[in-house]
Amino acid sequence: MPNAKETKELILDTAERLFSEKGVDGVSLRSLTSAAGVNIAAAHYHFGSKEEVTKAVFARRIRPVNRERIQLLDTYQEHGQPSVEELLTALFAPPLRLAREPQRGYDFMRLCARFYSEPAEYLESTFREEFSQVLSRFHEAFQRALPELGEEEVGLRLHFAIGVMVHTLLNPTRTCLPRLGPKASDSDKATLDAMVRFVAAGMRSAPAAQFPAGAIAGLPAHAEVAQ
Repeated sequence: MPNAKETKELILDTAERLFSEKGVDGVSLRSLTSAAGVNIAAAHYHFGSKEEVTKAVFARRIRPVNRERIQLLDTYQEHGQPSVEELLTALFAPPLRLAREPQRGYDFMRLCARFYSEPAEYLESTFREEFSQVLSRFHEAFQRALPELGEEEVGLRLHFAIGVMVHTLLNPTRTCLPRLGPKASDSDKATLDAMVRFVAAGMRSAPAAQFPAGAIAGLPAHAEVAQ
């Protein structure tokens, strides 16, 4: 018989696998506990509800990632003002390492894809709780590294940077090359270096306000963007 700690981990492991395969809505608490081989009362005892199981599954994986991000940021800041590249490395490297783990990373990345494509209202508070400190710390650090940009502009660029990261993590074998699929030279370091170089250039680019209206989208100045 597994002890309480082992039972809790078994429930989380099973939930992570089933949620990634079928989506959160496609798994009931009863089917989850049946697959885990535990009594449904055990799930109620440890978590109370499927919603709390879902939050715990996400938090279990993302908290170590966010702790590593903060540790890397602190390490860079101990040596002075980090460069944009160093800040992006601290932001990107920990989740990239998790994503490349043979089984654990694959399941979690599939789970994240489910969360992004099937967002549930109760997860919004979890996202805020898990990411608020990290985003605040990195926003402040990028603001110091890019003092010529306004606060909102830095926030928008950080949002775009996270978008590049999420797309890369959730689509590790998809590229825009003529032949889709991973390159023979693909590696954690090569992927990280390419992401950092690309996003750093965008972070340092001129503010959009310096361009004529419509110029960025290649539209005439009088054209209206469809809402």
